[in-house]
Amino acid sequence: MFRSTFLYLGIFTIFVSIFSLLNILFCYYFDSSLNIKKIYFGSLLVSSLLSAIFIFSNKKYLNEKINFFEKLFLVIIGFFYFPLLISIPYYLSIYDISFINSYFEAMSGFTSTGFTMFKNAKGIDEPLLIWRSGSQWLGGLYFLCSLFLLAESPKIKIKNIYTNYEGVNLSEIRNQYTKVLLIYFLLTVLVFILLTYSGIRLFEGFNLSMTITSAGGFIPTNFLSEIVRSENQKLIFSFSMLIPFFNLYLIYNMISGDRSLINNKEDLYLLILLLFVLITTYIFFSNIFGFSSILFAVLSSLSNIGLGLDNQFSNLSFLFLILAIIGGSSFSTSSGLKFIKLYTLFKFSLKEIYLLVKPLYVSSNTLFLSKNKIKDEEINIYFLSIVFFISSLFILSGILSLEQINFKESLTLSILTITNTVNSNNYNLSEFYFLDINITSKISLMLFMIIGRVELLGFLILIKKFFFK
Repeated sequence: MFRSTFLYLGIFTIFVSIFSLLNILFCYYFDSSLNIKKIYFGSLLVSSLLSAIFIFSNKKYLNEKINFFEKLFLVIIGFFYFPLLISIPYYLSIYDISFINSYFEAMSGFTSTGFTMFKNAKGIDEPLLIWRSGSQWLGGLYFLCSLFLLAESPKIKIKNIYTNYEGVNLSEIRNQYTKVLLIYFLLTVLVFILLTYSGIRLFEGFNLSMTITSAGGFIPTNFLSEIVRSENQKLIFSFSMLIPFFNLYLIYNMISGDRSLINNKEDLYLLILLLFVLITTYIFFSNIFGFSSILFAVLSSLSNIGLGLDNQFSNLSFLFLILAIIGGSSFSTSSGLKFIKLYTLFKFSLKEIYLLVKPLYVSSNTLFLSKNKIKDEEINIYFLSIVFFISSLFILSGILSLEQINFKESLTLSILTITNTVNSNNYNLSEFYFLDINITSKISLMLFMIIGRVELLGFLILIKKFFFK
């Protein structure tokens, strides 16, 4: 059991090896010292060795079907395993970072959360900055592959808590993975082109393109305002952040001529939500803060990137937290509860309230602009998803409060952790330094970063499988 899990871990480890090799090339490009090059040679050696061991010792399981629990185990164990590999350059660097802090930095990057141990990003050498951004990019790719893996599972009831994407079947899974990689790469290139076109330097644009596409929070400087200055740059950056908000296939299908907005109702709902948010933002806030600035903060929160430019939104931090909780498409790199779940529960709740007033009322029980009926099992699992989300908030907030972090900060930090959103000035936490917190809080934050990606239910399912058979 689980032998095939290590095979798939070995296959994805190849990407870590490739990125290690790229960083070695970057070291030569930036004329970095021999010691810095050795760091990535070490990472390349370890990742290549592990990849070879995992693949060649388990290659006979390549065509073997794996059950739902093996898939879930694969997804969760990967979020522990890959940050361990990614932490090697941090630990071996000249910055005297302990193992737990290195693992925290790697975990924050791989889960696209964006919490950092570095108080001064400007003091980090260029190859390590690229490594930080790349860890987010790899984590976003792994998350998308994980959604595919779980969507392909026949366990529909459990599957719905992770994704609503229905287009995967077992015979085409490998082809779909190739397509995901291609689309993900091309979207990254698209963001890079847009950012450099707006006047952002190539190096900064390269890092930020990986950050945006993965819905991460790492930036190659202390303050984003040092990079994004003009109104044109703000607008281009803002609309680039819509890429991790919508379904990964949306742009691809639009280019190929597929009527995705009609076929995929979730994208249509997200578009309506986006238009509503944009109109509301323009009417109520544009005259106060400036449209480009408030637009940047709103779209950054919606996509779970969380990056901020200005310190003028302290009174709106609660609004931004709500947007971060909502999240984007089920098949995107954004986190949060996912809008389709909240919308479905809202529609169902309205129907139940109306039935209290008019018991004989007959409802179609369908989603807006859709013939698909809301199934009872979907309602149950969506409701369960929210219950576990709230439970996770209370648990993490309680743990952080033990370190004497005040209630407001602990709750805000818990929301950002579980929604995998960086602690920017949008949420009044830009001055919070993770280097100063104790090891218990660091471990708790790392655990809930993963929970933000796979949800608490995923852990509970595995615990029940192993300990309560």
